[in-house]
Amino acid sequence: MIHSLATDTVITVWWEKPYAAPAKYEVYVDEERTCETEKTHASIENLEPDTTYRICIEPMHLETEVRTGIRKRRIDVTAAPYHAKGDGETLNTRMLQKALDDCGAGDAVYLPAGIYLTGALRLHSDMELYLEEGAVLQGTECIEDYLPRIPSRFEGTERECYSSLLNLGHMDHKRGADCENVLIHGRGTISGGGAVLARKMIEDERERLKDYIASLGVKVKECENDDTIPGRVRPRLINMSNCRNVRISGLTLQNGPCWNVHMIYSDSVTTDHCIFRSEKVWNGDGWDPDFSANCTLFACTFYTGDDAVAIKSGKNPEGNIINRPCEYIRIFDCYSAFGHGICMGSEMSGGIRDVRIWDCDLRNSLCGLEIKGTRKRGGYVRDIFVRDCRLPRIQVHSVGYNDDGIGAEEPPVFEHFVFEGIYLTGRYYGDDRSYTECPAVSMEGFEEEGHEVKDVLLKDLVLAPGALQKIQVCCCEGIRVENLSTSREV
Repeated sequence: MIHSLATDTVITVWWEKPYAAPAKYEVYVDEERTCETEKTHASIENLEPDTTYRICIEPMHLETEVRTGIRKRRIDVTAAPYHAKGDGETLNTRMLQKALDDCGAGDAVYLPAGIYLTGALRLHSDMELYLEEGAVLQGTECIEDYLPRIPSRFEGTERECYSSLLNLGHMDHKRGADCENVLIHGRGTISGGGAVLARKMIEDERERLKDYIASLGVKVKECENDDTIPGRVRPRLINMSNCRNVRISGLTLQNGPCWNVHMIYSDSVTTDHCIFRSEKVWNGDGWDPDFSANCTLFACTFYTGDDAVAIKSGKNPEGNIINRPCEYIRIFDCYSAFGHGICMGSEMSGGIRDVRIWDCDLRNSLCGLEIKGTRKRGGYVRDIFVRDCRLPRIQVHSVGYNDDGIGAEEPPVFEHFVFEGIYLTGRYYGDDRSYTECPAVSMEGFEEEGHEVKDVLLKDLVLAPGALQKIQVCCCEGIRVENLSTSREV
């Protein structure tokens, strides 16, 4: 099956990696060979708007028809009646919001080169936002620019948070999508207030909650640190709630006050050809699907202060009650320069299933590929397939942090994993930018019967010479190892 994404002049296609993958794929457009690629995606440029093209991928004989979009009317935010100024000093929130509000299905809001200082903005269905190369949508460092607080989720629980820099949809787990068909793209940058804004919000919230925090007493020690509770009001860079059919493409996304791209109760969100930057931002995750389905990430590079990707589905008991698994997630052709890698959990009470990852290079990461949950979390992670990746390590285990709240009746279930064709360095890349040796594979389930790590295939794993070359297992059942070897990376 070919999946397709189209603007007025560019069609991007991707397909799942076949089991017996060829060395190269050939892309045909209307029976004419257009390009070849080693990757499982391709972009065809300089096409005609509003035109149907037949795309074929060989040698798999995959075919589809894709229609390019219409040529849209450009809404230049610097022109009348908006007169936004890209001088890095003028606050443009009101002008930019008016341009977004005026954008219809046949329009595209356009930011030319410049630095556009703004507070929180809200997007709506059937619209497009384009940032030209050199355009920076820059969030302020002022708390008041992110009011009002809105329903959101953070660290596994529904709560009110400050508005994000870009906000799509309205969160309600009992309803479907209320924002759909949105394209955010270009060659520019969307940049948040980062660590400075985060610190202001944390200290302001700490003062507001001082009596409540004091009343918790020793329970505060169940949190990650003293900033955990007041830090939960921080907004994202881009927040999508109850959204469907959203694409973010080609941009640099950086310095949200915590996570950068967060999808909540959403379906069919694609992020491709983006750069994520959040160094020295606490909880600076890159891309976080949360209770969401059919989310795809590819051709992205991560320089993150925390997880490049974190797949989530809430804490018990709320996660079990909402009962919407995070599912059908596809991640491929991504690179991590530093950060924590790809994580599933620890918030996974609603379940995580059917995640496929291939052709990713996460050697320079702290955690590599990590599946985790606390004993009290409940829920499950199952049907995870990871192929042809470079990692420091694979971890499936319980953790003790982020463990506040009411416990589930039973521990989580971790089962049905395939790790195939993985090159493991056996050394992680820490936040201090140094390497430390570590077990190449570690799996530890729970002691309760039925909650072991179950049904795992480790096939064609290659361990780097000089690594610890260890596979550690505890409380596991049905772990199979096929064709384990040691070799220098080619």
